[in-house]
Amino acid sequence: MIRFTNWRKAACCGLFLLTSACSSLPLRARHDLIGMDRSNLIACAGVPDNVATLSDGEVLQWRQDQQVQGPFTLKGPMSLELDLSGHGTCHFVARLRQGRVAQVEYTGPSGTLLGPYSACRPLVLACERQVRKD
Repeated sequence: MIRFTNWRKAACCGLFLLTSACSSLPLRARHDLIGMDRSNLIACAGVPDNVATLSDGEVLQWRQDQQVQGPFTLKGPMSLELDLSGHGTCHFVARLRQGRVAQVEYTGPSGTLLGPYSACRPLVLACERQVRKD
């Protein structure tokens, strides 16, 4: 019984670390991408799905409309499936002023078991790596 309890504590700690790592990256990107120029943003995030021109700049949007699901789906015999994870989508929105990122926001039901913005992680991962590398 003691071993099971220790295993459960270790599993909970591991899940917490995984959850915080997946959901914190989009939150860090909200700050880290500020000041990035337009060409570098497009180079790391890809061609935006939507572009809107405003009087003081522009808004670029990338869409992750495929459901991203968390890590806990149990499958059993006879096509029995139990999903404990949640699903999410994300729209990554960057507002640019004078050709540089001034604001980053996320929209859509982006929460999964891995955190409130975990579905946004694939959209900003390459840009966050680029910022960290520089």
